[in-house]
Amino acid sequence: MSTHHPLPGHPNPASPWVFNTRELGRRPGTMRSYQRTIPAPAERLGLETIGVPEGSDVELDVRLESATEGVYVSGTAHAPVVGECARCLDPVTDEVTAHVGELFAYPDTATDATTDEDELPRVVGDFLDVEQTVRDALIGDLPMAPLCRPDCPGLCVECGEKWADLAPDHGHETLDPRWAALRERLSAD
Repeated sequence: MSTHHPLPGHPNPASPWVFNTRELGRRPGTMRSYQRTIPAPAERLGLETIGVPEGSDVELDVRLESATEGVYVSGTAHAPVVGECARCLDPVTDEVTAHVGELFAYPDTATDATTDEDELPRVVGDFLDVEQTVRDALIGDLPMAPLCRPDCPGLCVECGEKWADLAPDHGHETLDPRWAALRERLSAD
């Protein structure tokens, strides 16, 4: 059994994130739809406080359409997300559905010549790799400050306990240190 090792900078055809565009040809308007369930990569797909867990299912429902300058990939990516509440630090679980829309430029086109490599992805040979495009779309739809619930009261700034677990009359009396001696004298009586 031989193992295909792609050249550096070339998409690995064995990767589930890679699509073969050979059937599209370079006939503008030719379109193919794909549905794939792909395990999330080991490299964190998310933000510091919330993201798609490694190995969880990322469901792709995409359409590849040949255009004059390249292949336009559009559709959705859906995945579970886990993280922690930005206010109380409790675990947060949710789902995210991101819309994907990206042109992968053909080599030797005006688009290829007028854009930098990091501006627009490219079709390499007959292949295009949507992993970074999907990653960017999912991360862009994640909340910067995830909440366990919209009205989460957070933590008490004095003691660090969750407000939801504290009594309604919870508070921390702060006494001016100049009055501390008087307070001690009055409470001694």
